Amino acid sequence: MAGKDSIKIAIAGVGNCASSLLQGIEYYRKKENADTIGLMHRDLGGYLPYDIEVAAAFDIDRRKIGKDVSEAIFSLPNCTSAFCPDVPRTGVEVKMGRILDGCSEHLINYPEDCRFLPVEGEGAVKEDIVNVLQNSGAEILVNYMPVGSEEAARFYAECALEAGCAFINSMPVFIASDPGWAKRFEEKKLPIIGDDIKSQLGATIVHRTLADLFKKRGVKVEKTYQLNTGGNTDFLNMLNRNRLASKKTSKTEAVQSVLAERLDNGNIHVGPSDYVPWQKDNKVCFLRMEGKLFGDVPMNLELRLSVEDSPNSAGVVIDAIRCCKLALDRGRGGILYQPSAYFMKHPPRQYSDDEAYRMLEEFIAGNQY
Repeated sequence: MAGKDSIKIAIAGVGNCASSLLQGIEYYRKKENADTIGLMHRDLGGYLPYDIEVAAAFDIDRRKIGKDVSEAIFSLPNCTSAFCPDVPRTGVEVKMGRILDGCSEHLINYPEDCRFLPVEGEGAVKEDIVNVLQNSGAEILVNYMPVGSEEAARFYAECALEAGCAFINSMPVFIASDPGWAKRFEEKKLPIIGDDIKSQLGATIVHRTLADLFKKRGVKVEKTYQLNTGGNTDFLNMLNRNRLASKKTSKTEAVQSVLAERLDNGNIHVGPSDYVPWQKDNKVCFLRMEGKLFGDVPMNLELRLSVEDSPNSAGVVIDAIRCCKLALDRGRGGILYQPSAYFMKHPPRQYSDDEAYRMLEEFIAGNQY
C-alpha cells in the first residue's frame, strides 16, 4: 500500500534521537510488510514511516551546522547505533540554532568527542528560525533539546507557534501540560503532543506495567526505585543535578499515577543515577519494588533492563509525528490528549496504559478527535 503525501518535519537538536529517527525512516523504506519488526503501527491512518521527510533541522554544535542532515546524524558527539548507515542525502542543511541553556557549563570538563562543541556567540534569533520553518514547508517541529533545556524548549515552542507548526515536545519541560501553552496552541489551531517521550520499551513503561500488575493482583507497593545509567550526552548533561527537576517530576509522576496508593516521596526514587562513558547510547535500568502480598507477607522484585536509548525513543516519535499529521488533516488544534497519554511520561492527563492504548486506536480510526 502506498502512503499519502509526505509529512514534512523540522527537528530542533540533531542528536542521537534524531539520528535513530532518520535512520529508521530509511530502514523501514527498505522493508516489506512481513518484516517490519519494531513498529507499533506500520500504517497509521494511511501514513507509512517513510512518508516522513525532514524539511529543516537546527543544532548548535559546530560539527553539525552546515552539513546535510544525513551526515550530521552520524557526527560527534552522537553515539547511537548505526543500524542504517547508508541514509541518502536529503538536500537539507543543518541550520544554526539558538544558544540558550541546552549546553551545561560542566561539559567543558569532558573530552570533545562526548560533549557538545557550541559555536561562538548566541546563535540564531527567533526570526531566523521562524523563516527557515516557514520557507521549508515544515508542518511539525520535533523538540529534541537536551534534558534541562528549559529556555530552549520554550524558545522552540514559540518558534513553532509563530511559524504555524504543530509541536511534539519529546523532552521534560512542561509545555503541553502547561495550561497557558496549551491554550496558545489551541488558539492557533496547531496540534501539540507532550511532554517527555515514554520509550517504546524503556524503564518507565516497564515500571508502570509492573505497578499496574501489583495493583491488579492485590499486592501493596511500599517502596520502589528506578536507577538508570548511560553514556550518551543526555546522561552527561544530567550530571548537573540542577537540570533534573522537570525530568525527575516527569518520571516519578509517570509511576505514581498508576499505583494503587501514592507513595511518600521518601519511598520512591525514579531518576538517572550516573554517567558511564563506555555505555554510550546503551541505557541500563536497575529497578526494585518492595511490597506485601497475602497475609502481609513481604516480597520484592528486582529487574535489570538494557536498551539502546535513542532507537527506543524513535519507535514512539515515528507514531507521534503521524498522529500530529492526522490532527492537521482533520483541522484539529491544541492538545492531542490520546496520543499524549500513550506516548508521553507527563501528558496533560494521565491514564493507565491499557486505557491510553484504547484511546489512541480510537483517535487513529477517527472516532475520538
